[in-house]
Amino acid sequence: MIFPKHSLLVLPFLLFPIPELRANETRADSTSESQPNIILVMADDQGWGDVGYNGHPFVQTPELDAMASAGFVFDRFYSAAPVCSPTRASVMTGRSPIRTKVTNHGRYMRPHEQTIAESLKDAGYVTGIFGKVHLGSGQPDSPCNPSGMGFDEWVIGLNYFDNDPYLSRNGKIEHRQGKGSVLAMDDALEFLQQHQQGEQPMFAVVWFPSPHDPHQEVPEGPSLYDGEKHAGYYREITLLDQQLGRLRRELKRMEIADDTILWYCSDNGGLNAATSGGRQRKGSIYEGGLRIPSIIEWPARKISGRTAVPAWTCDIYPTLLAMAGIQSTPPHPLDGIDIRDIIAGKTAKRSKPLGFWHKFQQGQSTYSDRIQNAIMEKQQAGAPLPHDEPRIRKDVDEFPQFSEDVATGHAAWTNWPWKLHRINGKTYELYNLADDPMEATDLSGAPEQQARLKRMQKELNSWMRSVVRSLNGDDYAGLHTTEKTKR
Repeated sequence: MIFPKHSLLVLPFLLFPIPELRANETRADSTSESQPNIILVMADDQGWGDVGYNGHPFVQTPELDAMASAGFVFDRFYSAAPVCSPTRASVMTGRSPIRTKVTNHGRYMRPHEQTIAESLKDAGYVTGIFGKVHLGSGQPDSPCNPSGMGFDEWVIGLNYFDNDPYLSRNGKIEHRQGKGSVLAMDDALEFLQQHQQGEQPMFAVVWFPSPHDPHQEVPEGPSLYDGEKHAGYYREITLLDQQLGRLRRELKRMEIADDTILWYCSDNGGLNAATSGGRQRKGSIYEGGLRIPSIIEWPARKISGRTAVPAWTCDIYPTLLAMAGIQSTPPHPLDGIDIRDIIAGKTAKRSKPLGFWHKFQQGQSTYSDRIQNAIMEKQQAGAPLPHDEPRIRKDVDEFPQFSEDVATGHAAWTNWPWKLHRINGKTYELYNLADDPMEATDLSGAPEQQARLKRMQKELNSWMRSVVRSLNGDDYAGLHTTEKTKR
């Protein structure tokens, strides 16, 4: 861990081994007559160490700290990718994002995927998503908009947004006034208030645009962090913390907090390598690009404690369905697992490794305000087709076939505590994360590790091949694709 020297005074738990688990919860399965409400909250670019409860020397996150104290903290929680769009696809599907064709930022998630919103909606939930989506279109006639992902209501940006954004409300573009993260919470609270007295349980997704640059939003109160490096970044973290506080207070006011599962995390590593929780930062497959803060709170079940057992964003889908008591057979292979036993303290070991793969393809730019402003002007003018036809179906109809031997980019395979890197299919690195959390000492050449190296290389290669098969469309029954490239 790298922090400024003066931060050591506020990092007492980092100086000693972290217990595998301290949990009060013994039964994590849903046995109540009514299903819990579920709310997912995600920050955009917040690093593992960029919270008070993980010992940051100055950033103020009192709401996250309180949530961590009351709830359950994952100390080694990982995003499925070191950039935003792919991780969001993993939350939606429980799958490696490359399987869903979200190979990098700005790619659309295929509508063929079964999402958590669709599964919960089928089980009787009313569903809504608010904030930054970055997985598809905001137009009403696109199969890649949130309606196509299973959401009944939505107010979204196509990518990050800041002050006075252009947002799509169920397909109609609005120019809103205010701070982007505040507006996202405004819309989420309106959804909860509207449906709290209904017969359906609620599923809400709140994906903040903060603390992504350009860092123009500021929190309520006096100016903070003046003179500090990354001051704007940390101001936005405090802003989103304030909005999380609004949510938690409103849940209590509505008297639904007890039986609401609230799960908070980030979408990738942070912007400051010094507080990333590992080597490097956002954009990297090393620990600093993947390790993120994550807390789950469910007061009715008295879930509390902290675990160092690895978990990741692919686990959210299967775990929440299980917590809600929903029996589901996923139509596609999942990379995530149900981690209720980890939360309940029934196991101190993960049953399935974690696979990462970045830069399989390059990302694609998405300028949310620019795109949605242009659409709004066409909508207001009554244009019959206020959209770009290829864009609203991007990544839907094309199934380019990739060889299973492709190894472009940087992949990794974590079977705790060991992590194997494969860089452009040629270079391998091996680290013991328990002994070497900063991935500083490559053990791939150590004679005593050759059997482990070969075994993990075989496992990673097998997983990468399965991911390519999914990308090629093999998971979608009855789908007719073009003749596949010889493998």
